[in-house]
Amino acid sequence: MDGGPGAVLVVDDEASIRLLCKVNLEIEGYRVLEAARLEAAREALRSEPIGVVLLDVHLGPDDGRDLLGEVRAERPGVRVAFFSGTAEGESLGDLGADAVIPKPFTLEELTETVGRLASSAGV
Repeated sequence: MDGGPGAVLVVDDEASIRLLCKVNLEIEGYRVLEAARLEAAREALRSEPIGVVLLDVHLGPDDGRDLLGEVRAERPGVRVAFFSGTAEGESLGDLGADAVIPKPFTLEELTETVGRLASSAGV
């Protein structure tokens, strides 16, 4: 990907998770943006073409589920995958996420999920 129709936005309060995703997804050719908090994610969504959002459920005081609702209402073509380190992972899909990536995840799980979502989003 060379900055085509949309980037991958990684929203996680853990810098190591953001870095892991950024480095590995850029190797796969994706343009990757990062946000540690919901407000930064909202700003990226307002100012950048985003095709896929990788969204942590628990972002310190923020709740990733809030952003999912906003994305669904305002940008229905954007695909969203939740990161979840808790047992609630299976039920998160019921909230309207396109995928759930359990923490810890393998690089194969990350790249396969992003590839599938990016393809359906036209990224």
